[in-house]
Amino acid sequence: MSKKTLTSTPASKARRGKCFALIIPRFEDILHSYYAGEIIRGVSLCASRINADFFVHIVSRDNHKDWLNPLSINRNIVDGIIFADIDNDEAVVEKAIRLGYPVVILNNILNKPVNYLAVDNKSAAEGVVDYLVGHGHRKIATIAGDMSTQAGLWRLEGYREGLMRHDIKAPRSYITFGDFLRTPAHKAAEKLLNLPDRPTAIFAASDVMALEVLDVAKSMKLRVPEDISVIGFDNNPLSTTGSVPLTTVEQPLLEMGRLGAEMLNDILRAKIALPAKKILPTRVIERRSVQSLN
Repeated sequence: MSKKTLTSTPASKARRGKCFALIIPRFEDILHSYYAGEIIRGVSLCASRINADFFVHIVSRDNHKDWLNPLSINRNIVDGIIFADIDNDEAVVEKAIRLGYPVVILNNILNKPVNYLAVDNKSAAEGVVDYLVGHGHRKIATIAGDMSTQAGLWRLEGYREGLMRHDIKAPRSYITFGDFLRTPAHKAAEKLLNLPDRPTAIFAASDVMALEVLDVAKSMKLRVPEDISVIGFDNNPLSTTGSVPLTTVEQPLLEMGRLGAEMLNDILRAKIALPAKKILPTRVIERRSVQSLN
């Protein structure tokens, strides 16, 4: 990545190559995050191919006004912005567009003329319910993700709608929240596994949270999948390192980052019709953490 000064002028901009900003909302342990790491790797693959620079701008999740701080993102330097997520804040995207930045949003589907590249988290979560019901489960609980993100919201909505489609009414106690973080997920798993009417299966909205379910189950002398089935989301490499290889939903994060940067490059070259919208596929990866009750 080349170093550039914030005092660059339009003339100096004309003499250099493209430069992208990748904006990532800050969260716990972000430097070890599978999501952030894969998105960065994907953008880097594209940037290397097209000989572009990019910088990673890690921003506060509480103060969105700083996301487009001119001290860090300067229109004379940055040709376009990739939002790794927007925490449901469409206003920050609209502001970037008003400032003249070409924009691509990752991991969010918007019913607006905005460029995005994402997976359909709602349909993927419905597919998880279909998968578990197909294996004979009807007592299905969830550990939901961060409700400030579309991924967290839509995976919970998909879980609820999947149950409704199969005429399953889950008690309120079956819905818990882990915020995509280890500690809240650990507490949520303890709550679910200590219920008098314990679920037979738990859908955790990320693999990191699903691994906490495995740890809690092990501490309670519960067997996975004989006593409790568990399914995650992400296909994080860690999903194969737990006490039981984890059944999970694969989403192509590396491709999301790479294709998002390619989409932005195509927009800058006027090589693509706008708004550009692309949905990437997901699929269930079967391992050994779900047992059939049929």
